[in-house]
Amino acid sequence: MHNDRYLPLPPSIMPNHPPASKVETVWNRIPVHERCRRVASVASLLAERGELLSSLCRRDWREDDLTTVSGELLPLCSALKWIGTRGPSVLGVRHLGVWGRPAWLWGVCNEVHRRPRGTVLIIGAWNYPLLLVGAQIGQALAAGNFVKFKPAEGCEEIAEALVEAFYDAGVPRDCLELLGAEPRDAMMAIDQGVDLIVLTGSAATGRAVLRQAAEKLTPVILELSGCDAVVACPSADFQRVAACIAFGLTFNSGATCIGPRRLIADQSGVESILESLIPQLAKIRPLAIHPAARKSVGELIQKAFDEGAKDLTGRFSGDEFEQTGRMPPLVLGGVSAQSQIANADVFAPVISVIQVDKIRDAVSIVNECRYRLAASVFGNSLEASSIADQLLVGSVTINDLIVPTADPRVPFGGRGESGFGVTRGEEGLLEMTVPTLKSIRKSKVVAHLIFNREEDAKTLLATNKMLHASSFASKIKGLFAVMQSVKRTR
Repeated sequence: MHNDRYLPLPPSIMPNHPPASKVETVWNRIPVHERCRRVASVASLLAERGELLSSLCRRDWREDDLTTVSGELLPLCSALKWIGTRGPSVLGVRHLGVWGRPAWLWGVCNEVHRRPRGTVLIIGAWNYPLLLVGAQIGQALAAGNFVKFKPAEGCEEIAEALVEAFYDAGVPRDCLELLGAEPRDAMMAIDQGVDLIVLTGSAATGRAVLRQAAEKLTPVILELSGCDAVVACPSADFQRVAACIAFGLTFNSGATCIGPRRLIADQSGVESILESLIPQLAKIRPLAIHPAARKSVGELIQKAFDEGAKDLTGRFSGDEFEQTGRMPPLVLGGVSAQSQIANADVFAPVISVIQVDKIRDAVSIVNECRYRLAASVFGNSLEASSIADQLLVGSVTINDLIVPTADPRVPFGGRGESGFGVTRGEEGLLEMTVPTLKSIRKSKVVAHLIFNREEDAKTLLATNKMLHASSFASKIKGLFAVMQSVKRTR
């Protein structure tokens, strides 16, 4: 996800405001089940306003409504409904009673409460202006936070419609603030003080945000770019692989962070996949590339050609791309695993073919890439799972790509320069909170107020041996030592 215009303010004009945490608000004093219910009801409003939202999302790079409905509205409504169903239990108090409690802490019961972080700044991206930020806003609000939402430039109308749906569902206007879309608006919000930053953007933007957040030690969740691999095992259904790649390359005009950017297979697999893939891509007309991505995309493709890469589709024209901003899906052959284009966040319908002698070589290729957001592995269950289990990425999909990550129950996040922290699912919801421990002493006897003499150390050493020694004999010795110590203290 790109948001490259973000730059930190010069120190000379950075005001030194105190943190603006809004932990105590009317909103977070509402019971958690009611907060979750209101957030979930946003889904109904979005469904009723689907035609309007789809029209607002139409752009050169998203000319049809199918992508908006299938890639944004459906998964977003499911994510919000999930908050209403599961949110109260996930955010509820976790009681730790007798079971599993250390014996020497008798009489103590613990409660883990999930408290809102305070003010959460959500910085959106242009490629999915509804799904990504909508789910993040919903989780932040359900947890009881005050939310500041900075949309991507060009997405102001969509953001306003989304925020209005939250207001109409019963979220107080002073608990969800829509900021301007300029990068400076996010910079000022960070400097004024927030308690958590959730950014969807490029690695370059992530670094800039981290630099500014570091000044106040503000925690950050970064959902950054990817260079996802499709690993086709010898046992894979190669026609399925080709169909999935064609879908992933063209979905949202290629502007998907977990779109397929590298095909890794052995010689036989490459030949079989390309035999099916190239004719499918030949039927697809040139796609518009977002203005923010055009320059970097053009430079990466040209450098790949300069290094010996081949256009296996035979349809790409650099001059035409420069003039129109459109390009057909591009399959690059003759690309090494170390090539820049095979290790870059390309926001366009481009995939590089990397041929390996053994499919196990795909593991090191994926793990050595700086972007490790997700990967797809195709093959029978045994072979595909063996490869998938070795990949150091945020998520792995077997025999499919992109779509399964829309499940509202699963977390989403990356590794390496694809970011850290997660959103969505139980893990994402908990990220919007801070765990607070409440320990309650119910017994009248307090061990550490009794054992306060030098000789008590022997008793405690014996007790520790009785509880934790590896052999039964050592435990018995510890028990007898404790009994002898008790007799001496009478």
